[in-house]
Amino acid sequence: MQELHDAPLAPLTTFRLGGPATRLVTATTDDEVIAVVREADASGTPLLIIGGGSNLVISDKGFEGTALRIATTGFRLDGTRLELAAGENWSDAVARTVEAGLAGIECMAGVPGSAGATPIQNVGAYGQEVSATITEVVAYDRRADEVVTIPNADCGFSYRHSRFKQDPTRHVVLRVRFELEDAGGLSAPLKYPETARTLGVAAGERVPAATARETVLKLRAGKGMVLDAEDHDTWSAGSFFTNPILTEAEHAAFLARVAERLGPDVTPPAYPAGDGFTKTSAAWLIDKAGFTKGYGAGPARISTKHTLALTNRGGATTEDLLALAREVRDGVFAAFGVTLVNEPVTVGVSL
Repeated sequence: MQELHDAPLAPLTTFRLGGPATRLVTATTDDEVIAVVREADASGTPLLIIGGGSNLVISDKGFEGTALRIATTGFRLDGTRLELAAGENWSDAVARTVEAGLAGIECMAGVPGSAGATPIQNVGAYGQEVSATITEVVAYDRRADEVVTIPNADCGFSYRHSRFKQDPTRHVVLRVRFELEDAGGLSAPLKYPETARTLGVAAGERVPAATARETVLKLRAGKGMVLDAEDHDTWSAGSFFTNPILTEAEHAAFLARVAERLGPDVTPPAYPAGDGFTKTSAAWLIDKAGFTKGYGAGPARISTKHTLALTNRGGATTEDLLALAREVRDGVFAAFGVTLVNEPVTVGVSL
């Protein structure tokens, strides 16, 4: 276990933004993680959990307290059952399951961050969400001061949400368990139209899992969604805003605003999102509100490859990023009456 004081946090985030932590502890075992959390709770010290840092926006002032970087390792595959330690690199784990001929998470290849973060955000990409394959989450319950195993049904999964995100101060994820599928080396049925179209197959068909993974990686790279230190389009948190989910009344009002602004023949993206709800595209909203690829004049700008990613072009501050995010959010609301919600977790700041 490593301990540093007045430690920079920016290098631990994909945005490369944020000030220092009073104390930074790197834990490599579950016992070390629990010990640090217990110590912080007993002393009343503020605690910040850091995994892969791909979903964090940290204040320029930094964090006054203990930052705990979870660097645990562990990849265990037993037939179709997979267990990952919270600190395992998610994209690497996906690659290993595909190499083993298993399906279920191949379309989430290239998603940055650690395995422990996936249930918190209910990570998803290209038609797959981790909630479809997670069987249970092993976590340290700070309130009960014990390690608990939480089955999928009790995780409160919904679109980019879970009980862990709802109450972020209660559980610290230690391990995540999955049930994958042995489809003879084939992928799960493809749900995302862009993936199926790129592969030249119909939605619902299967392809070799390795082919699905490679295709997703190429699609993500084309949007600046695969980490590359030399590419400032990847100095981001990926999608900065979640896709809005609208009630019937909200959707009707939205369509009226679209017709008024863009004309009656324009139809925005719409996807079923449960009884009485419709999901639309945040990227479409941002673009049609006038915030195109590369928008911005300062060191924080919209990606040149994808309107949904806000990026640090080098030399940006967290306040630069937030100013851009607020401009985009407010501009979309003014244009369409829809409020965008940030996907990354903010620390010491708010949108």
